[in-house]
Amino acid sequence: MDKKMIFKELTELHDEYCKDCFIKKQFRKEFGKTYAHSFCINKCTVGEKLKAYGDVLTNH
Repeated sequence: MDKKMIFKELTELHDEYCKDCFIKKQFRKEFGKTYAHSFCINKCTVGEKLKAYGDVLTNH
């Protein structure tokens, strides 16, 4: 997979799932920005996929 396709996939994933994510908004209200961000990166399946794509880009 080349960088251009990875960036396209990242954008599509973010726009489709993360942009209006109810869970992230709720966690920001209840626990704060840091907790919500940590949840997205470490526990959310979409966040894990985004993280994997980022790892591919940094190792490329």
